[in-house]
Amino acid sequence: MSHIRQVLVEQFQNTSLIFRLASYELKGMYLMHYLGVFWQFINPVVQIFIYWFVFGLGIRGGGSIHGISYFVWLITGLIPWFFINPSITQGANSIYSKLNLVSKMKFPMSILPTITIVSNFFSFSIMLLILMIILHFNGMKVDVYYIQIIYYLFCLITFLYATALFFSTFSTIVRDMQSLLQTSMKMLFFLTPILWDPSEFSKDILTLLKLNPLYYLVDGFRITLLYDRWFYEDLGFTLYFWSITLLMLFLGSRVHLKFRKRLTDYM
Repeated sequence: MSHIRQVLVEQFQNTSLIFRLASYELKGMYLMHYLGVFWQFINPVVQIFIYWFVFGLGIRGGGSIHGISYFVWLITGLIPWFFINPSITQGANSIYSKLNLVSKMKFPMSILPTITIVSNFFSFSIMLLILMIILHFNGMKVDVYYIQIIYYLFCLITFLYATALFFSTFSTIVRDMQSLLQTSMKMLFFLTPILWDPSEFSKDILTLLKLNPLYYLVDGFRITLLYDRWFYEDLGFTLYFWSITLLMLFLGSRVHLKFRKRLTDYM
């Protein structure tokens, strides 16, 4: 537990630095683009309409899911994924990509994955706000269940940091890990209930699919925004998710603190 405490203390002690560097990183990413940070929204919008056209109109023929239009159902799962995917893949590469720079100064490398997550969170928060506006115009009013968004945001950020910290160290030591992770994320996209309705599968298959912790996160936003259910109604699934998340955080912090003074040797 001392490893977890140490990396968490580093996050809190460098909060202002994290937000400042995340802002610089976001601006620098699109510095030479005419549309600048608008590309943060253009790419997701294009993908949303492609998935809606192929899966909503093409495969499902414009049908709804449990009385909810497929478009609304789709974006409720896709918008969290647009935050999850880059935060994990970019976060896993965050230490390696800046190692030459930070190794020459006194710098807490454990905040590098956090900087990536925060820079992606800026656009995610705006897309989440747009999602709520779309839900409002589709007749879904704000209710008491919306307070649960705070819980799922906490779940999301904790899991992303634990995962990014774990893989950022291993991706620096073994570069094949980054390629393997990117391939795995593409596979997990289709194993997470983003494009398909989980109720169409048998109970045994669903139990197997729920081994994927991303299932809990995506499904959490749906049960909050669309189905008016509390997270504790499936206590077993909640305990499983937090067990996986805390295990990743423990392993990630332990490995990071063990190897971070020697990471330059793997460059």
